[in-house]
Amino acid sequence: MRIEWSPLALERVEDIAQYIAQDDPEAARRWVVELFDIVGPLADFPESGRVVPEVGVSRIREVIFGAYRVIYSVRDRVEILTVRRGSQLLRPGEIGEEPS
Repeated sequence: MRIEWSPLALERVEDIAQYIAQDDPEAARRWVVELFDIVGPLADFPESGRVVPEVGVSRIREVIFGAYRVIYSVRDRVEILTVRRGSQLLRPGEIGEEPS
């Protein structure tokens, strides 16, 4: 299965990496590489992440990466929808979903 990143997800990754780079540019580079390494297996195991509790839709899932949630959708491809701090609740409207 193909993995695609939404513009919002890529923007969030860039913002987070820039924030980390303020203190440690090498740590920011490692963070991005490790993030993409965590997402890679979703191509073969798209349902390995848990269903996002706030949404409750089986195709909207997440994997946890350190202090971050990588939220994605599974259809004919895996689409990475957003990346956000684990402490932040996801509002369904942010990803075009309403609770079931």
